[in-house]
Amino acid sequence: MKTDILAIGIHPDDVELSASGTLLRHAAMGRSFGLLDLSLGELGTRGTPEMRTREAMEAASILGAAFRMQLDLPDGLFAWSPENLNKIIRAIRTYQPDIVLCNAPDDRHPDHGRSARLVADACFYAGLPKIETAGPDGKLQAPWRPKTVYHYIQDKQLTPDFVVDITPWFDQKMKAILAFRSQFYDEEHPGGPQTPISGKEFLDFMEAKARVFGRPAQVKYAEGFICARTPGVGNLFDLI
Repeated sequence: MKTDILAIGIHPDDVELSASGTLLRHAAMGRSFGLLDLSLGELGTRGTPEMRTREAMEAASILGAAFRMQLDLPDGLFAWSPENLNKIIRAIRTYQPDIVLCNAPDDRHPDHGRSARLVADACFYAGLPKIETAGPDGKLQAPWRPKTVYHYIQDKQLTPDFVVDITPWFDQKMKAILAFRSQFYDEEHPGGPQTPISGKEFLDFMEAKARVFGRPAQVKYAEGFICARTPGVGNLFDLI
């Protein structure tokens, strides 16, 4: 069940909005990835948990994810607690990712920053052998610590530590986002209460943000990330 990248979001559409182009790029290079939703997004103004889960699984299929796992942390009301920490530790030890992508450390939605800390802490504690967890088969799990954690930038225009060129995969990223019909603009089914993300202007913002991230790197579209720690570089040509 080993995967190269585990992309984690507190809400079912967080990864699609902020890191799905990067996942598609790495899949094209032969890397495996999976998705982990910490909550079902049950406090969302539009849709239901059941509807959002169906949409999430459709989006995962569009992206070609190896799996999509959903936990039961309470949307909006979750706390940093041993119980919640252990749920994430079990997932990390089950899938053994080398890289974890997770929410931004600061964002418009307060869940995102709290989730970022919870996931980063879980990645550290997952490597401690004295914290014992059982896997899906009931057997004791071996410790596993990802090599690094990167925070994807979602709503606030934070300054990235690096960007990833997603130009060839931008259209597929948008297709995965639009799988969440209950949340985002759907010209054929425009009903439901209006939210900051339900109008067409939000989709225009998504493209504009990708262009803003791409411009300094001289590419059309990019996604931005913040490093949890200073990365080491083995090849200067990787930075071009």
